[in-house]
Amino acid sequence: MEKFEPHPINSSFEGEMLGQIKAGFPSPAENVHEKLDLVKLLVRHSASTFFFRVDGVSMVDADMDEGDILIVDRSVDPWNGCKAVCFIDGEYTVKKVEFTEGGALLVPCNEHNTKYKPIPVGPDNSFLIWGIVTWVIKKA
Repeated sequence: MEKFEPHPINSSFEGEMLGQIKAGFPSPAENVHEKLDLVKLLVRHSASTFFFRVDGVSMVDADMDEGDILIVDRSVDPWNGCKAVCFIDGEYTVKKVEFTEGGALLVPCNEHNTKYKPIPVGPDNSFLIWGIVTWVIKKA
């Protein structure tokens, strides 16, 4: 399982957004400037939101690559199929959560690597959905 160390949100990050950028045909740049506060844009509940850096490759098919930063909100209720930071039997991991009649299944998202298997969660496991992944900041 991947190792996680949460980093709390304790300040805002402000910069200047220069405008929109076309991903198709080039067009002349517009002189559009607005203040951009990434914390206000990406964080809904600052007291319950944390950053994690991805360490491992079990979630690459969910666009969570090694070195990316996850924004995880502890106040969001989980749903079937959500991506979540989970605490199971003393370890943290990020996986897709599928609820079953007997508990849950923590599903890796890397179909090209058979080393990663789904983790069944039942009554004998110490288990907690720690928080829900709300954003992924990609490493370029």
